[in-house]
Amino acid sequence: MEEFEVLKSLVVIFGVSATVVFILHRLRLPPIVGFLIAGICLGPHGFRFINDIHEVELLAEIGIILLLFTIGLEFSLKKLLRFRSTVIGGGLAQVSLTIATTATVTYFLIKDIRSAVFIGFIIALSSTVIVLKMLSDRGEIDTPHGRLMVGILIFQDLCIVPFMLLVPVLAGGYGLIALIVTMAKAVIIIGTIIFGANWLVPRILHQIVHTRSRELFIITIIFLCLGTALLTSRFGLSLALGAFLAGLVISESEYAYQAMADILPFTNSFTGIFFISVGMLLDIGFLISNLSLVIPIVLAIFLLKTLMGLMAALILGYTLRIAMQTGLGIFQIGEFSFVLAIAGEKAGLIPGNYYQLFLSASVITMVMTPFIMNASPWLSSSLSSRRLLKRAARIRDKGRKGGIPGKRVDHVIIVGFGLNGRNLARVLRETSIPYIVIELNASTVRSMKKAGEPIFYGDGTRLEILHKASLETAKLLVIAISDPASTRKIVQTARRGNPELYIIVRTRYASEVEDLKGLGANEVIPEEFETSIEIFARVLHHYHIPKNFILDQIDRIRSDNYQVLRGVELPRKSLLERYEMLYDIETETFFIEEDSFVAGHSLGDLKLRTEAGATVLAVKRGDNSIYPNPGAEFMLKPHDILFLVGTKEDVDKAITFLSDKKPH
Repeated sequence: MEEFEVLKSLVVIFGVSATVVFILHRLRLPPIVGFLIAGICLGPHGFRFINDIHEVELLAEIGIILLLFTIGLEFSLKKLLRFRSTVIGGGLAQVSLTIATTATVTYFLIKDIRSAVFIGFIIALSSTVIVLKMLSDRGEIDTPHGRLMVGILIFQDLCIVPFMLLVPVLAGGYGLIALIVTMAKAVIIIGTIIFGANWLVPRILHQIVHTRSRELFIITIIFLCLGTALLTSRFGLSLALGAFLAGLVISESEYAYQAMADILPFTNSFTGIFFISVGMLLDIGFLISNLSLVIPIVLAIFLLKTLMGLMAALILGYTLRIAMQTGLGIFQIGEFSFVLAIAGEKAGLIPGNYYQLFLSASVITMVMTPFIMNASPWLSSSLSSRRLLKRAARIRDKGRKGGIPGKRVDHVIIVGFGLNGRNLARVLRETSIPYIVIELNASTVRSMKKAGEPIFYGDGTRLEILHKASLETAKLLVIAISDPASTRKIVQTARRGNPELYIIVRTRYASEVEDLKGLGANEVIPEEFETSIEIFARVLHHYHIPKNFILDQIDRIRSDNYQVLRGVELPRKSLLERYEMLYDIETETFFIEEDSFVAGHSLGDLKLRTEAGATVLAVKRGDNSIYPNPGAEFMLKPHDILFLVGTKEDVDKAITFLSDKKPH
């Protein structure tokens, strides 16, 4: 029956996609690669499970709307300000350099400046979804190259708005006036939406939230998303722009996190359908018959975008190794490039078979991404260690402000000046232990240098940088960075440079402990195990388990290389029962007033234990002096505070006894 054709298509799509994604998950590849491969298999150019992809394209359009809405929700002005140097500096450099280079090369091939500029647009964008997923899975979001990639990707995501606005201008061959009119229209519409949203949307959501109906909240969020997208399209702008604006407006409200949680399942589903539809559009026959043309294009995109990303990182002052790793991470074509390409094909900006060439090359770059990112630490380290490149990096580092501190002996080298590094430096400074800090964030180095910290800019993976920090005479090295690959490289390099050095490493996961110890680390402190130790210690403390027993368990875990936690058998009910009496113990305080009969008497005179059964654990005097375990001869004064301990009945009885205004 025809009315069930769409349902049949969806069943086939989700069934095949689930199978492919499951297989690729076993191979540790991102789901997006699976969706692309599933689309290739399902589409009219593959096994022809689905010949008419018009319905799928409609769902994919909804997926793009929801995807941009989600990015708008995740985006905020605060986030932009936090990454402003990488977003504005790195992002602008990468996008502008890529567009300029691509447009120049393309123009000599197709002799059409409008199409050449448009192709520059679609080549400049990278895959936010794939790169962020890979960085998150590898625990590299907070690494220098991870932060730089995120900043550039944020700028690229923002560029989709002006790029979409410029599509009709480029397609129509309009002049400067048309461009100004289009931009002015966009500014007016965007300003109106934001102004209305700041005044209207918070009030609407406030009323919706007060109904305590989750269903109504979800429906309202989807209505705001699709409604704003439809409104912008009615005024001649794109659906995607409206969806992004709707997300941006809600992101500044207190309801952003709940909206994100509720809309995410829809977004993931429809985004998957979008990538499947992209795979369906790929003509596998065209790809095979034009491999001799597709492969050089893929290589050209890889080299061009890697080089542009590297140059953007170098402009910001990052080291050659980090710049290379950044370029290798953002070399692929992005998901929003497909959105632009579809619009560009309809507008006639992609001539002839260029659309299939673009699809073929783009899908291949996406499939390559996991493999290139996994190899990027080794590639960047190997390339940056070449003699010519090392010499260039050394010349560049000498030109930096802030020289390397003089030689030291028996000092601590701290690699990384984040929270852990700063806390360690503060303690070392207060205990007069000499130390020196190596940091890759240039702004941190400048600010901390002014504050008097012995810090200098450098890459701790390089042996010459460690030698500048007097590695051969150092007593201890502490690695406190969030980059697993760099951490391993620093341990290896430092151990080779000073076999007697004591190396302490902070890492995120316990699974890395044995590898780091094998490379030469003396102690490895995994954050997840330290967190688990803190949790179980607090739980046992809450149940009044003795402090010495808790410390014993902590020592056992740490002394056994953090392996005991998996199989440690804590004393169970018998231990708990042994100390259940502690539940009946109460502690309370009593303030001695001016007219109290207690003032002027000793504890022996009061006979508090005899009269009430409670014990005075400590006395706090008005000058904030604490007298623990006071003896019978201790004289009490007005304004003293007594710390009482005993059963609840005894403590209550003692307070009643002490509150009596008359002597007993």
